[in-house]
Amino acid sequence: MDILEIHWASQSSYPILTSLQFMPLLGLIVLYWFRNSQHLMKVGIVLSAIEMLITFDLYRHFDQSSVAMQFSEQLTLLAPLSYHAAVDGMGIIFILLTGLLSFMVMVYASIVPLERLKHLPFLVLIVESILMSLFTTLDLLWFTLMSFIELIILGYMLRRWATSPDRELAMARYLQFMLTGILLLCIGIAMLAWNYSHITGNDWTFDLILLKNVVVSSEIRSIIFFLLFYGLAIRIPLFPFHGWLPLVAEHGTVAIAPVFLVGLKVGIYALLRFVLPLLPEAVIQWHEYIVTFAVAGVFYAAVMAMMQVNLRRLLAFAIVSHTSVLLIGLFSLNQIAFEGAILLSINFGLAISGLLFMTGFVFHRTHTMLMSKMGDLFDYIPIIGITFLISALSLVGMPGTPGFDAAHLVLEASIHRFGALITIAAALGNVIAAGFLLWAFQQAFLSPKLGGWNKKATQRASVPEKILAASIITLLLITGFYSEPWLGLIENSMQGLGDLYSQYH
Repeated sequence: MDILEIHWASQSSYPILTSLQFMPLLGLIVLYWFRNSQHLMKVGIVLSAIEMLITFDLYRHFDQSSVAMQFSEQLTLLAPLSYHAAVDGMGIIFILLTGLLSFMVMVYASIVPLERLKHLPFLVLIVESILMSLFTTLDLLWFTLMSFIELIILGYMLRRWATSPDRELAMARYLQFMLTGILLLCIGIAMLAWNYSHITGNDWTFDLILLKNVVVSSEIRSIIFFLLFYGLAIRIPLFPFHGWLPLVAEHGTVAIAPVFLVGLKVGIYALLRFVLPLLPEAVIQWHEYIVTFAVAGVFYAAVMAMMQVNLRRLLAFAIVSHTSVLLIGLFSLNQIAFEGAILLSINFGLAISGLLFMTGFVFHRTHTMLMSKMGDLFDYIPIIGITFLISALSLVGMPGTPGFDAAHLVLEASIHRFGALITIAAALGNVIAAGFLLWAFQQAFLSPKLGGWNKKATQRASVPEKILAASIITLLLITGFYSEPWLGLIENSMQGLGDLYSQYH
């Protein structure tokens, strides 16, 4: 993963990574101009669409045959903070997902009834800009600072458009966990920068390329690893650091903030981009312990999901269970594992976003997430029910969905690294997950109605709802049946990391 020592102009006619990060911020000026207009959300949708087109242009110019980082942009700021951006295939695929989901969030927000809606498109564009920065930066300090700002904005969104009077408890727990994670990251990256300075005699640096050239002292290697890993595990979230998610899922915003928070696996990306390349010895030393916790998390979260009566809490535990499967694959530590983990993260983003959007449409009709008070919804909103079902099947890796190839790669890597027992456990957890997600679909959409509905619950799906639902189905099926381009995109990018860990087998 050597940096490509050429300017962005050799691949693109404009600084495309800077454009990705700043176009949403420039869009804020346009939004401000339309702030009192009834067309504000439509303008936000157009701006998100423009950003999505830039992500496609980035993909179009990307050279998949190269193993190097591309579109390099670098600017010296106040030391030790510096702007250093570049992407590889992994970064491209996360950027494409970010552009797509941000556009969908804007469309979803224009459909559902929310109070004080005019603030929302501003916040969505700011979060999108930050996410683009997270997926392009090669500077650990920049990544941590941007993560802090993003999590604060998402916390505000969770509280501002929360659907429960218990929002204060949820937000308190959210802030406790997230700020703890950021603090751990700050300490960990500070120790990395100090180690670099101590060994080389140079000033502190947080640049990934420079840090990779220096061996981390064995005395502090494990400490730094756990600081970084725990800081990211909270965000992922991984058992047992998931305590914030069920509360936030139940009492916070139904879909808008959660799509950014758990649909885009920033924590998985950071592990692959920063932690695994910088600390291979510590990863090898501790990966079996992490996989042990992940296996426990698969079954713990699955059992907890089967005990839920609230659909949003059930989805929260489904996220924890499937994230644990993803971690088992990731820490199998070979190229197949890394490719499978990336594909599973992308599938996860599409599938969980589909579940969250459809859950939002149901909530704004029924004003409840208690499955006992739902039922019989399929007769009124079949397209929403079908999208929920296909998203759930994709989450558990059914054939024809992008989760199938991803899960196959993850399980193949696991059986080579850990043998049959761990792999069977991961597969069995996936089967249990399929059971409780199908049960949730049956309770919400097919069971006889037991509770009373308001009149709005029987309204048919609107045209915008149908378009969003059909788009999610189409994306899941196309990427499921035609996964070769995505594998080709990340194969060469993961070659260097795969070679690094092949030395330890």
